[in-house]
Amino acid sequence: MFIDTHCHLTDKYNDGADGVIRRAMENNVGVMICPTADPDDIPDALALAEKYNNIFCTIGIHPEHAGANAEEHLTDAVLTHPRVIGVGEIGLDYHYSPDNKNEQIELFEKQSALAKKYALPVAIHTREAEDDTAQILNGDVRGVMHCFTSSWNLAKKMLDRGFFFSASGIMTFKNADEIRETFAKIPNDRIVIETDAPYCAPVPYRGKTCEPAMVIETARVLANIKNLQIDVLESILMENVKQLYPKISF
Repeated sequence: MFIDTHCHLTDKYNDGADGVIRRAMENNVGVMICPTADPDDIPDALALAEKYNNIFCTIGIHPEHAGANAEEHLTDAVLTHPRVIGVGEIGLDYHYSPDNKNEQIELFEKQSALAKKYALPVAIHTREAEDDTAQILNGDVRGVMHCFTSSWNLAKKMLDRGFFFSASGIMTFKNADEIRETFAKIPNDRIVIETDAPYCAPVPYRGKTCEPAMVIETARVLANIKNLQIDVLESILMENVKQLYPKISF
């Protein structure tokens, strides 16, 4: 089976999360990891994980919500919940909001400290913020660079710090040669895949609402890059997820 390591199941879909999850399972996507971005999504994410035994959560606050109180939302009860396997989606995004860098950094540092305290891996969002991201992720925590589209330079730094790298549907885009080249260099035992649903639908679904069922398209491209049979890649990815998220069970 394939594992979608990052799909926003609390977002709005035409027939709701139940339909999305059903279609994923029909297409050999047996496990899904639901991150949070908005603090208001946390109760819904936990509820889904409690309803389905193949749904797990990473709980975090996205940099677009800079100024939020991390301790208020990432409580002991949340971070010790048996279905919570990581802290994320957290990080920095200077593309749309370069004017609140200090607030983003403060939120990122607080959530990284909580991840360290609870010995949980982190799921990192970084956009146009490579230097600050690398400075904050100085080796105190480990985790995954979610939807990785940054430079090989950042990849090398984070490889040395024990991070994994998640390939998304962006890898399948025609103009994504640099991303494909970067993933060709990343060791096989440091790669996972995701959809980032409902965003970043892979070819041939580009422009449509993305769902976990589509993660196979990214897997096909990744298998080609790595010169692997798809079933071999499937086994590698499953083992990598276990290494990335030790609390997960499947």
